[in-house]
Amino acid sequence: MLAYILRRLLYAIPILIGVNLITFALFFIVNTPDDMARMQLGVKRVTPEAIAAWKAERGYDKPLFLNAEASGAAVVSDTIFFAQSARMFVGDFGRAEDGRDIAREISSRMGPSLAIALPTFVLGLLVTISLALLLAFFRATALDFWGVVLCVALMSVSGLFYIIGGQFLISKLWKLVPISGYAGGLDAWKFLILPVLIGVVSGIGSSTRWYRTIFLEEIGKDYVRTARAKGLAETVILFRHVLRNALIPILTGVVAVIPLLFMGSLLTESFFGVPGLGSYTIDAINAQDFAVVRAMVFIGSVLYIVGLLLTDLSYALVDPRIRFDR
Repeated sequence: MLAYILRRLLYAIPILIGVNLITFALFFIVNTPDDMARMQLGVKRVTPEAIAAWKAERGYDKPLFLNAEASGAAVVSDTIFFAQSARMFVGDFGRAEDGRDIAREISSRMGPSLAIALPTFVLGLLVTISLALLLAFFRATALDFWGVVLCVALMSVSGLFYIIGGQFLISKLWKLVPISGYAGGLDAWKFLILPVLIGVVSGIGSSTRWYRTIFLEEIGKDYVRTARAKGLAETVILFRHVLRNALIPILTGVVAVIPLLFMGSLLTESFFGVPGLGSYTIDAINAQDFAVVRAMVFIGSVLYIVGLLLTDLSYALVDPRIRFDR
């Protein structure tokens, strides 16, 4: 097991380097520092002197990869790539356009993002798996048919409709919770109820239909027919055998999503005014803060690789036939 983990971690290093290089190329080769300066300064203030000053202030006036004028380690370290991309591997993300430390901003905004994402993830998982098991238990009945119709209807509605409709109905008309905002401590619950509820409801359709398909596929296998021949009750077969064997395809999608919870939800945090990582990313894109966007892309890549590793490791916990000695 340990050798397998180390091998997967070694595989992740070239992937992260590749993602870092591609991101750097997009921001500094395709979109040059001169282009960044023009977008930041605006049309009326763009002059060669202003562009040069803007680049010098941020260190964008240095060579991209190799500094031929430097000596020793400075040939590599005194470059844009080392200052803006290579340092990300040690958690140094630099500063945003407003001068704030990006790493500190990320650490402070992670809490609000998790406060919304974790309850939404856990409740959504419990609700959708329970509904999928219910539809699978009453398969080929009117309940199953109308349940699938409802799932398709829920899938067809945009997530923005749930957000705007929930804010209008629950916050504006019924005035049960604030329409937006966030507060720390014990007062946070009243700002989190509506985003969590909307997040769960908006994901019911697609997730329930997917889990139902997985359960129905398992029900048609030989071990289920053998269990029925032994006289086991349908509920025992469904909850003890089918659910356990269906966990592997479920974990494939579920565990990989867990690290991405740290990134927050772009739409939910923006519409509800939650100071999380999702709204931080949206604000950075709107403000053309390229340093923040690069940092969020890099963190997303790291978390996605961690999610894939957790997915592989979780297989061994669910299915003892899987071994990692190869």
